[in-house]
Amino acid sequence: MFIDIDCSQLKKYNQNAFGDYFISKRYPDEAKLIAVLSDGLGSGIKANILSCMTATMLLKFVESQQIPIRHAAEIVMNSLPVCKVRKISYSTFSVIDVNDDGLARIVEEGNPEFIWIKNNEVMTPSYDTIQSKTFKNRCMKSYKIQLELGDRLIFCSDGVTQCGLGNGRLKLGLRREGLINLLLAKLAEEPDISSSELSTYIVRQAKNIETDRLPKDDISACVLYCREPRISLVFTGPPFLQKKDPEYAQMFKNFKGKKAICGGTTANLISRELNIPITMDKTISIGKLPSCSYMEGVDLVTEGILTLTQTVEYLESGQTTGIDNAAGKLVEFLLDSDCINFMVGAKLNQAHYNPALPIEIEIRKNIIKKMAVILQDKYFKKVSIQYM
Repeated sequence: MFIDIDCSQLKKYNQNAFGDYFISKRYPDEAKLIAVLSDGLGSGIKANILSCMTATMLLKFVESQQIPIRHAAEIVMNSLPVCKVRKISYSTFSVIDVNDDGLARIVEEGNPEFIWIKNNEVMTPSYDTIQSKTFKNRCMKSYKIQLELGDRLIFCSDGVTQCGLGNGRLKLGLRREGLINLLLAKLAEEPDISSSELSTYIVRQAKNIETDRLPKDDISACVLYCREPRISLVFTGPPFLQKKDPEYAQMFKNFKGKKAICGGTTANLISRELNIPITMDKTISIGKLPSCSYMEGVDLVTEGILTLTQTVEYLESGQTTGIDNAAGKLVEFLLDSDCINFMVGAKLNQAHYNPALPIEIEIRKNIIKKMAVILQDKYFKKVSIQYM
C-alpha cells in the first residue's frame, strides 16, 4: 500500500508569507511517513515563523530522540507560549505518523478535526484527550486508527472551515460539515482523484467561497490517500562489466511497472540484448535536448546526461508542467510514479569529461543522487537506487 500525501496552500489576501506550514518526510528504513500541518497565530511573517518552528520542532523531536509522536506532541503543546493580547496559543498543529501497513497515529491541538473517509462514508474514530500540564485551557486529541486501501484523511487549517464567515451565504463559514459535503460530492464524481488534485480542489473552493474571492486567512489543505503504488523503473548507463549486460537486460524486461531508458548506450544495450529495434521520434526535437525515441515495451526513451541534468533543474525549480521536450516527458513520467527504482550503470563515459561540454553537467551517479533527494523531499516519492 502506498501513502499518497500532498498539501495545497494559499496565503491570506495582501500577505507575502504563508501563516500555515506543512512538512512531510518519509522514512524508508522504518517504512513510515510523518507529516505536520501547523497554523501560526495571525498571518504574515510572524505567523510563518511560529508555524514553521512548531512543525519543525515536532519532526526533529521524533527524528533525533526516537520518542513516540504522542509524547513529542505533548512536549510541544506544553512548551508553546500564549499570546498576551489574545490569550491563545502561538500556534496549533496536526501531526500524523503512518506506516506502510496503514497503522496511523494522529495528534491534534487546536486545528479543525481531521476527516476520515472510508468507502464514501465519514468515520468517527475514538480518541484520548490529553490535558496540558502547563496551560489549563489547552488540550490535544490523540488517535490510533487502521487505514485500508481506498481510505483518505483530510487535514486543514481553520482558513478552510471558516472561509466565507459572515457573508450572505455562509454566515458561520463553511465549517466541517460543509467541507465534508464538498469532499463526498467530489469523490463521487472522481473516485480515483489524487491527493494533489483533491487538496488543490479544497483550497480553490475555499477561496471561491470568500467574499470577492479574497482569502481572509491562510488556507491549507492536506490530503492523505491509501492506494496501490504506481511503480516505475529508470535504467541509465551501461553496467561496469559488459558481461553483465544480458542479466540486467532481463531484469529490465521482467520489471512489472512503467519503464524508461535514459541514454543512447543504454538503449542500444537493451535493443541488442532483447532484440527490440529503436525508432527515433523526430517530432519532439525541441530546444537543445536530443529527441526521444521509441522502443516496444518501453514507456520512454531519452538521451542521457543532458536530459537528466535538465530534468533535475525542472524538478528543483518546480517547473513541472507544459514542458514540450524530452526532459519534460521524463518529469511527467517521474511525477506520475509513487515508487521509482533507478538502475544506474557504473561504466564511465569519456564524453562526459569533454571540456567542451557545459561545466554544470555532472556525472550520471551524482545527477541521480540529486534527483532522488528532490523526488523524496519535495515530491514525497519512494526512491531506490541500484548501481551496476
